[in-house]
Order: sequence, then structure tokens, then C-alpha cells
Amino acid sequence: MLSIIEQIKQGQLWDFHGGVHPAENKAISNQVELQHAGVPQQLVLPLKQHIGSRGDIIIEVGDKVLKGQPLTQGDIAMCVPVHAPTSGTVTAIEQRTIAHPSGLTDLCIVIDSDGNDQWYEQSPVADYTSEESADLIEKIRLSGIAGLGGAGFPTSRKLQGGLGKVDILIINAAECEPYITADDRLMQDYAAEVIDGIRILRHIVKPKLTIIGIEDNKPEAITALEKHITNDDHIIIRVIPTKYPSGSSKQLVKVLTGREVPSQARSTSVGVIVQNVGTVFAVKRAIIDGEPLIERVVTLTGEAFQQRGNVFARLGTPISYLLDNYSYQPDKKYPRVIIGGSLMGFTLPHANVPITKVTNCILAPKRKELPLHTHEMACIRCTSCAEACPASLLPQQLQWYAKDQDYAKCEEYNLFDCIECGACAYVCPSEIPLVQYYRQAKSEITARKQDEANAERARLRFEAKNARMERDKAERENRFKKAADDRRKETASSGGDDAVAAAIARVKAKQAAESSPDTEKKPAVAAAIARAKAKQAAQAEKGAAVPDNTEMAKLREERKRLARERKAEAEKVAAEEKTSVPAESEDGKKDAVAAAIARAKARKAAQQADTAEPDSSSNTESTSTVEAEVDPKKAAIAAAVARAKARKAAQQADTAEPDSSSNTESASTVEAEVDPKKAAIAAAVARAKARKAAQQAD
Repeated sequence: MLSIIEQIKQGQLWDFHGGVHPAENKAISNQVELQHAGVPQQLVLPLKQHIGSRGDIIIEVGDKVLKGQPLTQGDIAMCVPVHAPTSGTVTAIEQRTIAHPSGLTDLCIVIDSDGNDQWYEQSPVADYTSEESADLIEKIRLSGIAGLGGAGFPTSRKLQGGLGKVDILIINAAECEPYITADDRLMQDYAAEVIDGIRILRHIVKPKLTIIGIEDNKPEAITALEKHITNDDHIIIRVIPTKYPSGSSKQLVKVLTGREVPSQARSTSVGVIVQNVGTVFAVKRAIIDGEPLIERVVTLTGEAFQQRGNVFARLGTPISYLLDNYSYQPDKKYPRVIIGGSLMGFTLPHANVPITKVTNCILAPKRKELPLHTHEMACIRCTSCAEACPASLLPQQLQWYAKDQDYAKCEEYNLFDCIECGACAYVCPSEIPLVQYYRQAKSEITARKQDEANAERARLRFEAKNARMERDKAERENRFKKAADDRRKETASSGGDDAVAAAIARVKAKQAAESSPDTEKKPAVAAAIARAKAKQAAQAEKGAAVPDNTEMAKLREERKRLARERKAEAEKVAAEEKTSVPAESEDGKKDAVAAAIARAKARKAAQQADTAEPDSSSNTESTSTVEAEVDPKKAAIAAAVARAKARKAAQQADTAEPDSSSNTESASTVEAEVDPKKAAIAAAVARAKARKAAQQAD
């Protein structure tokens, strides 16, 4: 059995499921040679013109830029830079409407042309055959080249993914969609440069076989290519039947090689790499001429154009500029400007939209030329869409689930295998815009997956943070524990106590001392009680008739003394806290009476202290309250107590304003200071006031 390559060389072709044969309408734009559209006064460059991430801006507003100067940069394979299409000044970096079915805005760089069209430094490769494949791929990436057939996949990433994996290189020259003739005219006018670009790709990929797949409705392009191909190039031109969408990557691989690309996979998975004719031409310009991608071929077609054809348009050129320069006469009732062909294109919201790397056609049809379907009817289950689908899908079921927002079912029915060719909508008798449903469902599914990915990424970051905090906490605790253990070992080895334990013991002892201030006194009292009981027990053993209660009396007196001292200390603190100064009594007579009462109480207390004798007739309860012997120390204590009471009475006389009928009672209830000096002063003041009052009375 012959291999696939041998079968291809023998001229065998295959076919794909479905497909349609719409009116081509190519002759109205492929009869004129390529022209240059010129440079508009203002260029608007979207930062993202390809599949992947956009680069970082490396210029600022007000900067002067040159033709071919990079405006963005990126270090990843799925990011290609954007270059200045002409020399001029960057006047704005802002949101502008872009060429997208949504009609939304995106960040764009606005450049005002200076008219000089001065080139930035160019760096062509002198001999690409002596260069490594990786270096050439990086050169292609830095030149900003993406797939110019409509998908916009970065060319460098596709080539890098195919190194060592592919054996067949296919150049897509089918250009199957109606109205579009950009590749056709490029092959007719620049066939030599297209072949040079194919040779560069062959040097990079090193395939076993290279095929140019072109439809049979382009005889002039086929002839032009054949003139520049030599036997050493090992390039085969394979003419395929005209059938839409044979220009799609998966369908073209099936037609030329018979290999079926798996679901949601690329052609490199079956050993085939596909590049568009426009992309090949851009690769030649980048490697041999050193020119980055700053312009592309655009088809201007439709009956609303008075001048139709294909032009080299600078990237960022407003479509309104092309409409004005090529005699656009809009339809009076239904003016429309479509980006792309009649099947895969979309209508623009307005004409101030820039040309990008994936813009291959501007279609301006009349109402009779391309009828405007404004009404959608119910599906009649005719299955025409399923028969026409080149991806062998079930468009009817996909439309139902997309309309019902059952996106899980949409994915189950392989929605993302849809290439949005529009063949199903073209054959639908109910005029249902099937592709619009699919695009909306794809966008919603992609957005939801992105949200889920962001949420999962946030969850992983949160869990990683918690794990890191727990790990740091455990390490910190282990570090502290190890330090404590080392300190204990060091202390034990040196024969000392643990400093931490000693400090804790000192703190506990201090707290215990503060909570029980009488702890030092309690042992002494307990000892005294023990001695008294021992003495009583000794006397009882001797047979004494009257027990000796001297020790018990001393003990009780000692307790009373301590109570009096505590009370005096409390009174002193209370007196110090008072902020008001006692006022002097205005009535001298009352002061004299209070002083006299105080002196009398003092003399009485002294006499009682000197003459008191214990009652020897009762040994039971009275012996516990009266002292048996007159001790000089006790007498001194009693005298001190009497003097304190006298001073207290004197203070009460000075600070109180009692009623004349009850001076004695009030004087005994006011607190007095313990200081003897203050009491003497108060008594002297009282005597002076008494004498003065007596003189006034006489």
C-alpha cells in the first residue's frame, strides 16, 4: 500500500463532508493589479490584532516614531508586537472602536503622520540558509507576523510547535470565500516573493513534502506560481475543486492529505502545518527585506465601490479613508460596510474602524446585490444545515441549546469545532442567523471558563497563603522551643537555675505578697497564741486555783493596738484625700466649748490609764478584757491613744458648725488629725477666740 506522500505525489485528492457552492463574485475585483492605498493623516493601531495576549506599550504620548518602529513588546510566544506603519507623532493612547462583531472598543495607539514616511532601522538576514530555525522563528515573531488568512494565530508559535513533528507543509492559496481576491491578486503580481517565502518556511520546518493548495478558479495565479518553481524547491501545486469552505485549515488538510484533524486540535497533531499565502509573503519581507508587518493586501469590492480592486493598506488605516479614496457610493436605503466576505464577514457599526492584520476584505454591497435578511422564521427541521456543515456537526441542535443558554449541551455537541463558515445559515430556508447564536454561545462559555479559572487561581493562592502562614507559625514555635531547651541545657550544665523559671517564681511570690499583706504578722500572732495556751496548760498542771491569763490579755491588747493603727492609717488617708480646707468657726464661744470638752476627755483618759486595776474577783469573762497588771508600756500606749482622741476632738471643734444645743455630741463625731502640733495650734486659736468673745461681752 502506498504511503500518504506517495499518493499525494500521484495526484490523489480527498473530499470533506458538506460544503456549499455560493456565487463567487470574484471577477469584479481581481482584474486590476495591486495598488498602494497611500498613507492617511491619522492611523489607529489596536494593541491586540491576533490570537493571544497583547504586548506592553513601550512608547508614550508625544513621542516621535519612525516607520517600522516597534510600539509594543512581549516575551512570550503568543504575543507579537505592533509596529508603526509610518513616521509621525503619537498623539493618543485611548479606547477606540475596533473591527470586531461586538462593535466594542479597545486600547489603541493613535499616530499622526508627518508625511515623511521615514524608515526605522532595518535588519535583513543576508543568508537565511545559514541561520538556525529558532533564530528565524524569533525574527518572525519580532516582526509582528500573525496569520493573515483571518484567524490571526501567531506564525512564530505555529512554526515552533511544528518543529520536528510535521512532514507536510501546506500553503493555503484556496481563498474560497466569495468576493475576496487578495491572495489571488498577490500570487499573480508577487509570485516570486511568495515562492521565496515558501523556501524560507521549508528551511525552518524541513518537511518531506510541500503542497500549494489552490482552487481551480484561479488559473492566472497557478500559471504565475509555476513560472517561479524549480525542481530543487520540491514544491507541488495541487489544484482542488472550488467548494466552500475548502480554504479552512482542517478541510484543506482533509482534501490534500486525507488526514482528519481531531476535535479541538490543530493540524500539527496529524503531522501537517498550514500557512496562508499572505503570511508567506510577510515572512519573506521580514527575513529578506527586514520589514516588519506594517501593511497587508485588502480587497475593496461590492457594487457600492466605483473603483474596485486590491490595495496595500497600512495597518491602522481608517476604513473611511479607503471609502473616500475609492469612490464609495452607499445604498440610499440600506448602506452597509462589511468586514470580510459575504458568509463570514460582519457589518461595521460605523466606518471609523481601522484596518488590522486579519482584515482581508471590505465589502460594500447594494441591497439587490446582497439581500438584507431582517426576519427570522421558525425552524422547519429540514436538516439542510446538517448536510452543509463541513465539520459534520448538528447545527439545529446547537442553535436550540445556544438559544436556551444550555451551554453544557453546546459543549457536548462540540460547539467549538464550528469554524463559523456560515454554510448552515446560507442554506437555511428559515433565514435563521445560526452563526450569530454560535458566536454568542462561544463568548459566554469562554467568559465563564475564564471566571472559573480566576476563582480557582484565587482559591489556590488563598490556600497557599494559609499553608505558608501555618508553616511559618510552626517554624517560629519550634525555633522558640529549641532556644528555650538550649538555654535550659546551658544553665543546667553551668550549675545554675533556669532564669525563666526563676523569674516566674519571683513574679508569683510578689503577687502572693501583695494579695496577703498580713502574712508576716499572722505567724507571730499564732506563735503568741500557742505560747499562751502552753502557759495555761502548764499552770493547770501545777494545780493553780486561778489561771494566769496574762499572755492572753497581752495578745488581745496587741490585736487591739494593730486594729487602732490600721484605723488611724485609714483615717489619715481619708483626710489627705479631702480637697476642701476646713473653715474656721465663726462662733468663738462654740470653739472654746469644744476645746474644753476635748481637754476634759484627755484628762479623764489619762486618769483612767493611771488608776485602772483588774477585777480579781471574776476569772471568767472579765479577765479577758481588763489587764491584770499595770505595765508601763501599756500606760504609754493608753496615753498616746488619749492624746490622739484629744486631737481628734479638737479637729472636730475646728471644722464643724454644730448647733449650740448639741456641741458635745457633734464634737465627738468629727474626725481629728493625729498631728499633736496641729491640735495645739487649734487649741490656741480656740482659747484666743474665747478671750476675745469674753472681752466683747464685758
